[in-house]
Amino acid sequence: MTPRRCILAVLAAACILLLPCSHGAPVSPTGPQLLLCQSHERCGDQFYDPRQDCCYDDAVVPLGRTQKCGNCTFRVCFEQCCPWLVNRPRESFVVKVKGHSCYSAPSSDDRVCSRTCWSPKTIS
Repeated sequence: MTPRRCILAVLAAACILLLPCSHGAPVSPTGPQLLLCQSHERCGDQFYDPRQDCCYDDAVVPLGRTQKCGNCTFRVCFEQCCPWLVNRPRESFVVKVKGHSCYSAPSSDDRVCSRTCWSPKTIS
């Protein structure tokens, strides 16, 4: 092989080896590929980002969503409205942190709410 052909063969081999490394500017994935890279949860038949939304009553709702519980307002993603089990004429609901049983003993985090206009399905 002549020196000229050796140089061309080396240059061709170098170009072939460097080709996979020269893919230009990075491109952010879009569509379904992006969803696979982020944390996600399922709510019914929908996926959602738990950093922005939560699943409440089989619906995807924003983290800031509130709802009435007696005369109180509670954050549906973080709290729950429970019936107050003690026989008190004016107190009929208690707001508890989600994950705590409605039937557990009252804690300092609980808020007792009097009975007024409560609808469990109304989301504001």
